Amino acid sequence: MGGQYRITGNKYPRMRRPRRHGRLVFLLVASAAALGVVGWGTWQLIDVFTGGKKASAAGSSTHCATGTAAKSPPSPASTAQALPKPGQITVNVLNATPRSGLAKQTADELKKRGFRIGQVGNATKEYDKKVKGAGLLLGPASSMNTALPVLGTQLPGAERRADTRKGTDVDLIIGTGFQQLAQRPAADKALAALSGPKPAPSAPAKGC
Repeated sequence: MGGQYRITGNKYPRMRRPRRHGRLVFLLVASAAALGVVGWGTWQLIDVFTGGKKASAAGSSTHCATGTAAKSPPSPASTAQALPKPGQITVNVLNATPRSGLAKQTADELKKRGFRIGQVGNATKEYDKKVKGAGLLLGPASSMNTALPVLGTQLPGAERRADTRKGTDVDLIIGTGFQQLAQRPAADKALAALSGPKPAPSAPAKGC
């Protein structure tokens, strides 16, 4: 080339656009910001699906525990307080069978086991020779869940019935199917189980 533009030396200049450093820096900053936002969002999601869930589970557990406690049956101690001791029960022993001496023999055995003995003799005409089973336990309505269950431990299978009497005495009317009272160890075991029953497990509430 001639004129004022003359190339000197053995290297030719490269004809290209100058680098735009500003755009590159902007892209890097934007990428870093986007990664930060994504990371923060991910952390929030992890916190929601772990920490929040644990808190909810803890709250539900507390609620279920409270509900279970509210529905739990009374403790054995409170149940035992509602039942009288044998020494607090007065029993009239009446014989409704043709066998003589059976009322006195049964009354003596009940006395050995701690029961109070009231009247001993033959059953009234209403029940005489009309009790087919082992026996009939009679008492006021209030005795159906107190004195009669305690007395029933001594004569399993005896029918329990309430009448309109006044007072707290109960009757043991010996029936024609009577053989003997329950053996003392078995009767004591049944009485202990009655005085301290194990509470039945309650069903957990739904969602617990």
